[in-house]
Amino acid sequence: MADCVILCSVEALIQSSRALCRRVERMRFDPPVVCVYNPLRYARDRWEDYLSRFARSGVEAVLLGMNPGPFGMAQTGVPFGEVAAARDWLGLEGAVKRPAKEHPARPVLGFDCPRSEVSGRRLWSWAEKRFSSPDRFFERFFVFNYCPLLFLEQTGRNRTPDKLRSGEQADLFEACDRALQQAVDALRPRVVVGIGRFAEKRAAFALAGHTVRVGGMLHPSPANPRANQSWARQAERQLAALGISLWAG
Repeated sequence: MADCVILCSVEALIQSSRALCRRVERMRFDPPVVCVYNPLRYARDRWEDYLSRFARSGVEAVLLGMNPGPFGMAQTGVPFGEVAAARDWLGLEGAVKRPAKEHPARPVLGFDCPRSEVSGRRLWSWAEKRFSSPDRFFERFFVFNYCPLLFLEQTGRNRTPDKLRSGEQADLFEACDRALQQAVDALRPRVVVGIGRFAEKRAAFALAGHTVRVGGMLHPSPANPRANQSWARQAERQLAALGISLWAG
Protein backbone atom coordinates (compact mmCIF):
# COMPACT_ATOMS: atom_id res chain seq x y z
CA MET A 1 0.00 0.00 0.00
CA ALA A 2 2.83 2.42 0.88
CA ASP A 3 4.48 1.84 -2.51
CA CYS A 4 1.16 2.48 -4.23
CA VAL A 5 0.72 5.78 -2.36
CA ILE A 6 4.20 6.92 -3.39
CA LEU A 7 3.69 5.92 -7.02
CA CYS A 8 0.30 7.60 -7.15
CA SER A 9 1.77 10.78 -5.69
CA VAL A 10 4.59 10.82 -8.23
CA GLU A 11 2.20 10.25 -11.12
CA ALA A 12 -0.06 13.05 -9.88
CA LEU A 13 2.93 15.42 -9.68
CA ILE A 14 4.13 14.46 -13.15
CA GLN A 15 0.71 14.99 -14.71
CA SER A 16 0.27 18.30 -12.88
CA SER A 17 3.68 19.59 -13.97
CA ARG A 18 3.07 18.58 -17.58
CA ALA A 19 -0.23 20.45 -17.56
CA LEU A 20 1.50 23.49 -16.03
CA CYS A 21 4.23 23.26 -18.67
CA ARG A 22 1.69 23.35 -21.49
CA ARG A 23 -0.20 26.23 -19.95
CA VAL A 24 2.76 28.53 -19.28
CA GLU A 25 4.19 27.88 -22.74
CA ARG A 26 1.19 29.68 -24.22
CA MET A 27 1.92 32.83 -22.21
CA ARG A 28 3.78 35.81 -23.62
CA PHE A 29 5.95 38.27 -21.72
CA ASP A 30 6.95 41.72 -22.92
CA PRO A 31 10.25 43.59 -22.55
CA PRO A 32 12.32 43.94 -20.50
CA VAL A 33 11.90 40.13 -20.63
CA VAL A 34 13.58 38.87 -23.82
CA CYS A 35 14.00 35.15 -23.09
CA VAL A 36 11.88 32.72 -21.07
CA TYR A 37 13.31 29.34 -20.06
CA ASN A 38 10.94 26.51 -19.21
CA PRO A 39 12.93 23.61 -17.72
CA LEU A 40 9.72 21.62 -17.32
CA ARG A 41 10.03 21.24 -21.10
CA TYR A 42 13.69 21.06 -22.07
CA ALA A 43 14.87 19.45 -18.80
CA ARG A 44 11.75 17.31 -18.35
CA ASP A 45 13.64 14.01 -18.02
CA ARG A 46 15.78 15.31 -15.16
CA TRP A 47 12.80 17.00 -13.44
CA GLU A 48 10.78 13.81 -13.61
CA ASP A 49 13.79 11.80 -12.40
CA TYR A 50 13.80 14.07 -9.36
CA LEU A 51 10.09 13.53 -8.78
CA SER A 52 10.32 9.77 -9.28
CA ARG A 53 13.25 9.34 -6.93
CA PHE A 54 12.31 11.66 -4.11
CA ALA A 55 8.62 12.66 -4.06
CA ARG A 56 6.44 10.83 -1.56
CA SER A 57 3.13 11.42 0.15
CA GLY A 58 2.96 12.39 3.81
CA VAL A 59 6.13 14.49 4.11
CA GLU A 60 6.45 16.83 7.04
CA ALA A 61 7.19 19.94 5.01
CA VAL A 62 7.41 21.22 1.45
CA LEU A 63 10.17 23.82 1.08
CA LEU A 64 8.91 26.16 -1.63
CA GLY A 65 11.24 28.25 -3.78
CA MET A 66 10.34 31.12 -6.10
CA ASN A 67 11.45 30.02 -9.59
CA PRO A 68 14.48 28.54 -11.37
CA GLY A 69 17.84 30.22 -11.12
CA PRO A 70 20.03 30.56 -14.25
CA PHE A 71 22.71 28.28 -12.79
CA GLY A 72 20.38 25.99 -10.85
CA MET A 73 17.12 24.48 -12.07
CA ALA A 74 17.60 26.14 -15.46
CA GLN A 75 20.63 23.88 -15.92
CA THR A 76 19.64 20.67 -14.14
CA GLY A 77 15.84 20.59 -13.94
CA VAL A 78 16.12 20.29 -10.14
CA PRO A 79 14.81 23.01 -7.77
CA PHE A 80 17.77 24.93 -6.34
CA GLY A 81 19.66 22.54 -8.60
CA GLU A 82 23.25 23.57 -8.16
CA VAL A 83 25.14 21.20 -10.46
CA ALA A 84 27.52 19.61 -7.96
CA ALA A 85 24.78 19.06 -5.38
CA ALA A 86 22.32 17.61 -7.89
CA ARG A 87 24.96 15.28 -9.33
CA ASP A 88 27.10 14.32 -6.35
CA TRP A 89 24.62 14.28 -3.47
CA LEU A 90 21.24 13.72 -5.10
CA GLY A 91 22.75 11.37 -7.67
CA LEU A 92 20.94 12.95 -10.60
CA GLU A 93 22.61 13.35 -13.95
CA GLY A 94 21.86 13.00 -17.65
CA ALA A 95 21.21 14.90 -20.82
CA VAL A 96 19.41 18.25 -20.70
CA LYS A 97 18.08 19.80 -23.90
CA ARG A 98 18.12 23.52 -24.60
CA PRO A 99 15.44 26.21 -24.63
CA ALA A 100 13.88 27.12 -27.97
CA LYS A 101 15.24 30.66 -27.59
CA GLU A 102 18.45 30.93 -25.61
CA HIS A 103 20.13 34.05 -24.27
CA PRO A 104 23.79 34.14 -25.40
CA ALA A 105 24.89 35.21 -21.93
CA ARG A 106 22.99 32.39 -20.22
CA PRO A 107 23.53 29.19 -22.22
CA VAL A 108 22.03 25.97 -20.90
CA LEU A 109 24.92 23.53 -20.55
CA GLY A 110 23.16 21.08 -18.27
CA PHE A 111 25.41 19.21 -15.89
CA ASP A 112 28.43 20.59 -17.74
CA CYS A 113 27.63 24.10 -16.49
CA PRO A 114 30.78 25.36 -14.69
CA ARG A 115 28.90 27.97 -12.63
CA SER A 116 27.66 27.29 -9.13
CA GLU A 117 24.33 28.58 -7.83
CA VAL A 118 25.02 29.90 -4.35
CA SER A 119 21.42 29.55 -3.16
CA GLY A 120 21.32 25.92 -4.22
CA ARG A 121 24.73 25.17 -2.77
CA ARG A 122 23.68 26.59 0.59
CA LEU A 123 20.36 24.75 0.66
CA TRP A 124 21.61 21.33 -0.37
CA SER A 125 24.84 21.60 1.66
CA TRP A 126 22.69 22.26 4.72
CA ALA A 127 20.50 19.25 3.88
CA GLU A 128 23.55 17.03 3.44
CA LYS A 129 25.18 18.19 6.67
CA ARG A 130 21.99 17.81 8.70
CA PHE A 131 20.60 14.58 7.21
CA SER A 132 23.67 12.84 5.69
CA SER A 133 21.72 11.03 2.95
CA PRO A 134 19.07 12.19 0.47
CA ASP A 135 16.75 9.40 1.60
CA ARG A 136 16.74 10.69 5.18
CA PHE A 137 16.10 14.25 4.02
CA PHE A 138 13.28 13.36 1.64
CA GLU A 139 11.55 11.19 4.22
CA ARG A 140 10.57 14.48 5.83
CA PHE A 141 10.96 17.19 3.19
CA PHE A 142 10.41 17.93 -0.45
CA VAL A 143 11.80 20.92 -2.36
CA PHE A 144 9.54 22.47 -4.97
CA ASN A 145 9.33 25.74 -6.93
CA TYR A 146 6.26 27.92 -7.15
CA CYS A 147 6.91 29.19 -10.69
CA PRO A 148 8.58 26.95 -13.30
CA LEU A 149 9.90 29.74 -15.55
CA LEU A 150 13.13 31.73 -15.64
CA PHE A 151 12.85 35.24 -17.10
CA LEU A 152 15.91 36.94 -18.61
CA GLU A 153 16.39 40.57 -19.59
CA GLN A 154 18.50 41.87 -22.48
CA THR A 155 21.63 41.99 -20.33
CA GLY A 156 21.11 38.42 -19.13
CA ARG A 157 19.87 39.63 -15.77
CA ASN A 158 17.35 37.39 -14.04
CA ARG A 159 13.93 39.10 -13.71
CA THR A 160 12.03 37.49 -10.85
CA PRO A 161 8.26 36.82 -11.11
CA ASP A 162 7.41 39.50 -8.55
CA LYS A 163 8.88 42.09 -10.95
CA LEU A 164 6.66 41.11 -13.91
CA ARG A 165 3.87 43.41 -14.99
CA SER A 166 0.58 42.88 -13.20
CA GLY A 167 -1.18 41.68 -16.34
CA GLU A 168 1.54 39.09 -16.91
CA GLN A 169 1.45 38.01 -13.29
CA ALA A 170 -2.29 37.36 -13.25
CA ASP A 171 -2.40 34.40 -15.67
CA LEU A 172 0.97 33.06 -14.53
CA PHE A 173 0.13 33.13 -10.82
CA GLU A 174 -3.27 31.56 -11.40
CA ALA A 175 -1.59 28.61 -13.14
CA CYS A 176 1.13 28.33 -10.49
CA ASP A 177 -1.41 28.54 -7.65
CA ARG A 178 -3.32 25.62 -9.15
CA ALA A 179 -0.16 23.55 -9.59
CA LEU A 180 0.87 24.24 -5.98
CA GLN A 181 -2.55 23.16 -4.73
CA GLN A 182 -2.21 19.92 -6.70
CA ALA A 183 1.30 19.35 -5.37
CA VAL A 184 0.10 19.80 -1.79
CA ASP A 185 -2.75 17.36 -2.41
CA ALA A 186 -0.25 14.79 -3.71
CA LEU A 187 2.47 15.32 -1.09
CA ARG A 188 0.14 15.91 1.89
CA PRO A 189 2.65 17.92 3.95
CA ARG A 190 1.93 19.26 7.41
CA VAL A 191 3.61 22.58 6.57
CA VAL A 192 4.48 24.50 3.40
CA VAL A 193 7.51 26.69 4.03
CA GLY A 194 8.08 29.51 1.59
CA ILE A 195 11.79 30.08 1.01
CA GLY A 196 11.72 33.86 0.95
CA ARG A 197 8.82 36.29 1.32
CA PHE A 198 7.52 35.94 -2.23
CA ALA A 199 7.08 32.17 -1.99
CA GLU A 200 5.56 32.46 1.48
CA LYS A 201 3.02 35.06 0.31
CA ARG A 202 2.06 33.08 -2.79
CA ALA A 203 1.66 29.88 -0.76
CA ALA A 204 -0.53 31.67 1.79
CA PHE A 205 -2.75 32.97 -1.01
CA ALA A 206 -2.94 29.73 -3.00
CA LEU A 207 -3.57 27.56 0.05
CA ALA A 208 -6.02 29.81 1.89
CA GLY A 209 -8.72 27.58 3.33
CA HIS A 210 -6.51 24.50 2.98
CA THR A 211 -5.72 22.50 6.11
CA VAL A 212 -1.95 22.77 5.56
CA ARG A 213 -0.03 25.33 7.61
CA VAL A 214 2.00 27.96 5.73
CA GLY A 215 5.14 29.59 7.07
CA GLY A 216 8.40 31.05 5.83
CA MET A 217 12.17 30.87 6.10
CA LEU A 218 15.05 33.05 4.95
CA HIS A 219 16.06 32.71 1.30
CA PRO A 220 19.70 31.60 0.93
CA SER A 221 20.43 34.03 -1.91
CA PRO A 222 23.68 36.01 -1.49
CA ALA A 223 21.71 39.05 -2.68
CA ASN A 224 20.10 39.04 0.76
CA PRO A 225 22.65 40.40 3.28
CA ARG A 226 21.02 38.46 6.13
CA ALA A 227 21.58 35.19 4.28
CA ASN A 228 25.32 35.81 4.25
CA GLN A 229 25.44 35.61 8.03
CA SER A 230 24.96 31.97 9.13
CA TRP A 231 22.03 31.26 6.81
CA ALA A 232 21.63 27.66 7.99
CA ARG A 233 21.41 28.64 11.65
CA GLN A 234 18.76 31.26 10.93
CA ALA A 235 16.80 28.88 8.71
CA GLU A 236 16.81 26.19 11.39
CA ARG A 237 15.47 28.62 13.98
CA GLN A 238 12.64 29.54 11.63
CA LEU A 239 11.84 25.88 10.97
CA ALA A 240 11.82 25.21 14.69
CA ALA A 241 9.33 28.04 15.17
CA LEU A 242 7.06 26.17 12.76
CA GLY A 243 7.30 23.04 14.90
CA ILE A 244 9.82 21.27 12.66
CA SER A 245 12.35 19.59 14.92
CA LEU A 246 15.59 18.83 13.08
CA TRP A 247 17.15 16.99 15.98
CA ALA A 248 14.79 14.13 15.26
CA GLY A 249 15.87 14.03 11.61
